[in-house]
Amino acid sequence: MRRLAKRGVYDKAEVYAILDEGFICHVGFAIDGQPYVIPTGYARLGDEIFLHGSAASRMLRALGDGIDVCVTVTLVDGFVLSRSAFHHSMNYRSVVMLGRARVLTDPSEKMTAMRCFTNHILPDRWEEVRTPSDQELKSTLVLALPLEEVSAKVRQGPPVEDEQDIDRPTWAGVVPLRGQLGEPVPMDDVPAGVPPLDISRFTRF
Repeated sequence: MRRLAKRGVYDKAEVYAILDEGFICHVGFAIDGQPYVIPTGYARLGDEIFLHGSAASRMLRALGDGIDVCVTVTLVDGFVLSRSAFHHSMNYRSVVMLGRARVLTDPSEKMTAMRCFTNHILPDRWEEVRTPSDQELKSTLVLALPLEEVSAKVRQGPPVEDEQDIDRPTWAGVVPLRGQLGEPVPMDDVPAGVPPLDISRFTRF
């Protein structure tokens, strides 16, 4: 990390905490000289992240062939408002992962990855639902990207102010940005007696 190196994060636990808090990553790759950046869901287990989708997915099939990939995750924590336009910024945490993915072909390994995807959204959800059938597993392509070449960057705190701007009569500071859950909307056909969803289970909120 060369630009703003002081924002670099090198602690594995902190890097993995950022990945575990996020839901969407952006997958960058090139095919025949044409670059693509695709948003998709992900999940982490140990020192790998999983990507999945339809077995017909061009992106996943290309990545499964072993081309270079760049995957990024970004969390925005707040808007940083300065007395000068130049010093406006955002507080954020981001991770960049480089490497080559491998296709999960072992059914038990794919099932483990699917469990990770499900429980990444809602902890312990896997234990409540029907697990994927053989046909569903067959129609799903799952990739694992080893977390070997990884960098993280974090910006936090108030704006940087130039001394000549301090007396300017303009509000300056940080506006925190937090994710918030809405009221769950049940399906019309949920059987009678099924308890409502306890949203406190979404521990990241």
